[in-house]
Amino acid sequence: MKDRRILPFERNRYYIGKMLTSADFQAEQKYMNDKRRFLNRMIYGSGIVCGLSVFSLDDLSVLVESGAAIDGLGREIVVENAVVQKLSAVKGFEELTTDMAGLCLRYREEEVQPVYAVYKQEGKEEYEYNHIREGYELYLTDAEKLEKTYEPDTEFLIRETLFESRDYRIRIIMPAVVCTGRKVRMSVQAEKLSEEQAEFSYRASLQMPAFTAGEEGNRLTVSFEKLTLEYGEVFVKDYWLRAQETEASADIVLENGSVEAEINEQEIDSDTELNLKIRIEDCKPGDLVERETGRWNLEMRSMAETEDYIHLADLKLTRTESAYLIEEVVETNRKPYIPIPGQENIRRDYLEYFEEPAGNETGVQAAPPAEEGFRGPERHRMPQIAAGTVEIFLGDMPRRKEVYFSGEIMHGLGKGEVYVTLGYDYVEEDRPPGAAVRNTVYGSYGLFADGPGKLPDVETAVKVFHDKGSFVAAVKLLGETSSLMLRFRWTALKCPAADEMKIIEDTAGKSIAAMTPTVVLGTKESHFFAVRFTNMKSCSLAYELTEAGSGEISPDGIYTAPARAGVYEIHIYCTDMPFIDAYAYAIVRKKGPEENDHDL
Repeated sequence: MKDRRILPFERNRYYIGKMLTSADFQAEQKYMNDKRRFLNRMIYGSGIVCGLSVFSLDDLSVLVESGAAIDGLGREIVVENAVVQKLSAVKGFEELTTDMAGLCLRYREEEVQPVYAVYKQEGKEEYEYNHIREGYELYLTDAEKLEKTYEPDTEFLIRETLFESRDYRIRIIMPAVVCTGRKVRMSVQAEKLSEEQAEFSYRASLQMPAFTAGEEGNRLTVSFEKLTLEYGEVFVKDYWLRAQETEASADIVLENGSVEAEINEQEIDSDTELNLKIRIEDCKPGDLVERETGRWNLEMRSMAETEDYIHLADLKLTRTESAYLIEEVVETNRKPYIPIPGQENIRRDYLEYFEEPAGNETGVQAAPPAEEGFRGPERHRMPQIAAGTVEIFLGDMPRRKEVYFSGEIMHGLGKGEVYVTLGYDYVEEDRPPGAAVRNTVYGSYGLFADGPGKLPDVETAVKVFHDKGSFVAAVKLLGETSSLMLRFRWTALKCPAADEMKIIEDTAGKSIAAMTPTVVLGTKESHFFAVRFTNMKSCSLAYELTEAGSGEISPDGIYTAPARAGVYEIHIYCTDMPFIDAYAYAIVRKKGPEENDHDL
């Protein structure tokens, strides 16, 4: 293997009377080539500049279009004309052992134009090659043998294991630093670790005082239902969290006793502990990313781009008694492309087909263009609501008229005036097994003390710290209780500022409604929730589910029912005017073979 080192740069120093030899001229060429290739690596990286698409002409031949690329060493690879080759004639074909082959392109030099050597050295040939032609080479290798892309070991992302068994592992991946008031994505990855067939289900709750996750407030339920993966396969679920409005250090922890894990419907134990340390800073996502990527040192950048080849495509092959036949050419997610400044105008024109311009009055519902970074749909102009649960421990011997306090709780709505209320949360136990229902009682709990659930007679109060964005809950026992812990559901409300109230007033008389507000579906069935607009033009809409595990809803309003029966709520709102919203309901039940769907 040739020496790939290009640092430090060293060039000729000329002086009067210097005798120049072939080594000096070679050093001159090496200096200029290394400088150019170094800049290619640092500025562009490696990948395809243009062209180089791969097609299957027949069962035995491939066509590679003309194009240009830069490999991981910064060398330019140019394919001047389209290339047609029999698969069996491509280098590496004889060494294939699997049915998925990687077709790769790499840089190759060739010595050409032999000339007579006037000053022939002893033992050398009489002829020397006068030029070096820069070219390329196509070759095949088993796709599984291709090097994995190196990921720089930075502190930008946190990767923590949430659960691990012999068959499956769940990891959480999210940025270590997030922006105040912005949304951030938490990726939860389930990976199959064994080759044995295993159906996996998992459910756990994360507590995150400095973040909110939709209707769950400061609590997030992570779940996977009946996953069946192959060895090495990864299934990813993304959750979007909104950070609080103030700078702080934040923790995301696994709630004690919340983990439920099953392998092949058999419950398994999990003693995993999780404590993510996140820092919330007052900055923009773009600035945060630029700062982090700029921190990469030269060694990290150099290690990230070391492959001396370009992966063009994967070829799915079928083996017969006498040959390999090309079944499919797979290019998607295989080809690394390099954005070219000269194509910026074309790229911008193409992107306009996917972005809605300002002032759209066509009446067509469209999602607004995504903003930079982790920012999600803005809803800060409507009254902001956060919710969660708090457990207040009474000790081993709770006493009447004693006052007990919770710890300080971050409500996630930032600084300012916020109203917080408490409701006693309990499970109604006087029901048949498996039919327990969770209820919440607000106000004077003692009025329900003799009803189902036997609520304790207590008095509650909340102290809100407006300058900190937090609160403390207190409870006073007015009667006897045998409970050692009381669970409350809290709801925090932050009203819009005075200058935002006019926006609310402007929406008076405008409304939206689902054309079919209630539907009956079988499990896993789908329904599109069309919307009727009153006293307003049609606008872009957003759809969300108000309860975890209640199915799936696509951005364009197609609801897919979950695997379990129940009644589920769908929240629909205008993305530009979130005050204008509506609710729809799906009644999901397991149907008999002769039942049909009927809208209510």
